[in-house]
Amino acid sequence: MTQTVSFKKNATNVFFHILTRCNLNCRHCYINPAQHGKETLPYETIEKWLTLFMRAGKETNVVFLGGEPSLHPDLSLCIKKARALGCRSVTVDTNGYLFNDILSKVAPQEIDYFSFSLDGAAAKTNDRIRGKGSFRQCLAGIQQAVFRGFKTSLIYTVSRTNIDELESMPRLLKELGIDRFFIQVIGIRGNATDRPPEKLQVARDEWLRVVPAVARNAADLGITTTYPKVYLSLAEPFECAGRVADNYFIFPNGRVYRCPLCEDYPLHSLVCTGDRLRPTDKINECDLFRLDIPEGCVMNKIIQPDNLCYNPDGSPQYKIACCLLKEEIQHT
Repeated sequence: MTQTVSFKKNATNVFFHILTRCNLNCRHCYINPAQHGKETLPYETIEKWLTLFMRAGKETNVVFLGGEPSLHPDLSLCIKKARALGCRSVTVDTNGYLFNDILSKVAPQEIDYFSFSLDGAAAKTNDRIRGKGSFRQCLAGIQQAVFRGFKTSLIYTVSRTNIDELESMPRLLKELGIDRFFIQVIGIRGNATDRPPEKLQVARDEWLRVVPAVARNAADLGITTTYPKVYLSLAEPFECAGRVADNYFIFPNGRVYRCPLCEDYPLHSLVCTGDRLRPTDKINECDLFRLDIPEGCVMNKIIQPDNLCYNPDGSPQYKIACCLLKEEIQHT
């Protein structure tokens, strides 16, 4: 069963980068230390900032990210605190190295998912993108997590360099015991800005031909699969998550974004200072969210326009969906 996952107006989603340091240097990494800071946040600050996003009457879902979050010596305390605050779900995004013996410091009932990043069905492709030895280490991390009873998900960022191996992923995920599969579209930000966009972004026709089919194959194996909608027909309505949903992307320097496409720029609409969350001055991302354009997502038009195509009269051939709009396929 395929369904578009609508933006939940009664939920708060917190994507908390507790540090920007990482042991890898992936070719498509979106972390930009000049914009996001280089700090490793102390646990006391993480605890204070987490409480700022707890909303009465709303579910709160927290994802801890980095850099590599398991490099943070207090990640286990962060997980336990999020659960103690009543968060509906707690996830850790990891490259699989699982530093600081994190699997022995939390219990499976304290965390919903360890979400592993892998960008190839074979070591040659993945390691070219993420670093030598990272494929082997990620698989070992997954196997450890599954053995200890943790639920696992896997993130595959699709680009021109690895789309040919996407079709091989469902079988590998089944063998590894992965519960959920997230297919991501590459964003032209962070390290990816150093390469021409046409060398990384997948063309619309190929995306639509390959990605939904792979998602269905994974779902047929019992793996719930989610992927970004990306493209809308001109007849489909466009909805911006920044207008209607509570998504917050927090970085160690206190910047809080509502849209991940804005993260390479000082367009953040909120900032954490001490134990307060305050709005930033205009013009910021929220001012841009209010703009309605025929192409759909205004941030895509500004920041990564190369995945748009136009008719001879200048009108767009299709719309770009909000990057947070997802399609989900579950086995029936």
